[in-house]
Amino acid sequence: MSVDKLQERIRKLKNPSVVDFNMLPEHIPPYIQERDTFFVSAYEYVCTELLAGLKDIVPAVRFSLGALSLFGPDGMVVLQKLLLAAKKLGYYVLLDAPDAFSRQDTVRSAELLFAENSDFAFDGLIVNAYIGSDSIRPYGEKMKNADKDLFVIVRTSNKSAPELQDLLTGTRVMHMAAADVVNRYSETMVGRSGYSKIGAVAAASSASCLRNIRAAYKSLFLLLDGYDYPNANAKNCSYAFDQLGHGAAAIAGISVTAAWQEQPVDQREFVRLAIESAERMKKNLLRYITIL
Repeated sequence: MSVDKLQERIRKLKNPSVVDFNMLPEHIPPYIQERDTFFVSAYEYVCTELLAGLKDIVPAVRFSLGALSLFGPDGMVVLQKLLLAAKKLGYYVLLDAPDAFSRQDTVRSAELLFAENSDFAFDGLIVNAYIGSDSIRPYGEKMKNADKDLFVIVRTSNKSAPELQDLLTGTRVMHMAAADVVNRYSETMVGRSGYSKIGAVAAASSASCLRNIRAAYKSLFLLLDGYDYPNANAKNCSYAFDQLGHGAAAIAGISVTAAWQEQPVDQREFVRLAIESAERMKKNLLRYITIL
């Protein structure tokens, strides 16, 4: 099962982290923007260099289908190339699915993305829980014959998330109700690592959320999104791991991919600065957990 591959790669590198490659134009070093005025070309160059530089440090990477689809056919070609390059370099590759607003959307997405001849090379797909079980069931049916995982967003790290995701519904908060839906589908897909092919995405900024989900759902692998948000930290993330230091990975984005912004004078050293940022993240996480 793919989730076993992710856990094994985390153990091998002793690094429970993921780098998110979703970037805006301002995250591209200016000297590259001057050379490649078309964002997609500049983005491809930066990502290719970063993937090569981080391959022995970071176990997994994340890309967004929706973000690059906004750039039309060129964006899709670049995404396909980067996904394939990441796979060849040995990364566990995560892909954000397009937004779905109905079962029809998820059925179509599952058929195309989980097909044996899919144009998109990835290991785990990230989807949103908030249309209910229709966000999971069509993928679950396809996963029986596909070596791919599904990660369902139950709690996000953005500032306004509590307005809806932390509301009480009966005796539970909303994100725990979402996690319960995910868990019902995940229970029959547990691999040798003890974690299911269907996992959850939760907020790196919310210690109580991570504590509660880990206590209630032992076999859910948790992706901890928003590690580089101001209110997130390694200690919060530590509550998502089991006693062996397994079962979770923290996701950081521009704090790694655009680390050059902290030292703009060294923008041409953007790969070295990204590596140093990824190493700091690893060191901070390992202050609170030990991966056995």
